[in-house]
Amino acid sequence: MDDTWAGLADLFADEAYASVKGYVRTFVLHHQLLEHLPPPPASVLDIGGGAGHQSLPLVQAGYDVTLLDPSEAMLAKARVRLPADVTFVHAAGEQASEVIDERFDAVLCHGVLGYLDDPAPLVAQLCACAKPGGLVSIMTANAHAMAVRPAMERRWDDALAAFDSRTEINVLGVPGRADTVEDLSALLDDNGVDPVAWYGVWLFVDWHEFGGATLDLADAPRIAAVELEAARRDPYRSLSRVFHLLGRKRPALTG
Repeated sequence: MDDTWAGLADLFADEAYASVKGYVRTFVLHHQLLEHLPPPPASVLDIGGGAGHQSLPLVQAGYDVTLLDPSEAMLAKARVRLPADVTFVHAAGEQASEVIDERFDAVLCHGVLGYLDDPAPLVAQLCACAKPGGLVSIMTANAHAMAVRPAMERRWDDALAAFDSRTEINVLGVPGRADTVEDLSALLDDNGVDPVAWYGVWLFVDWHEFGGATLDLADAPRIAAVELEAARRDPYRSLSRVFHLLGRKRPALTG
């Protein structure tokens, strides 16, 4: 397959995640996951896991991690970051259940659906790869908050149009698409997974970044603590430009 991420691997892995915003994303998602994951050494499949930023704290906590990604450039970054006992799989997420026989205690898919025209095939694969009772974790852009970025950047015509749009050119300069909690919850339900919780991921760091402020990396732990609290409360979580949706796979039907 063509490696469409080859030219973006350094920007994504070494710059975006080295920022305050990258720190907050990893910290907030990890703590939200820990509220729902079974204890280690439960098995975790990270689909579209990229350079392994979200997998690393799970490995450090003792989880048995498999990372699947279609980009060899991203997998090369992940192999440097993660220990040798992590399993790496080079494949598209839409092929996950075909190339991996194992079923997992948790299946993650963070920051991937927005690059697909239709999220349904990949969501079906996430659900297929989870064991009965297993966790499915999705993080993606929030269609209800599409006007936030252009408004904070004072692009007023774009902001007005964004209220009725689900697409944008994202911060990496790549076309992206947003979803809603309601739509993805329905997809999970259609694939035998009960939605159990949803959260925001970052809010204030977005407003500062797009407003032109520079955040000090030394403040990242305090900022992350504020974002973690905002992510679980209304109305803050609804204003987050990305959301984190979790579901649990229903037990298999018996005859």
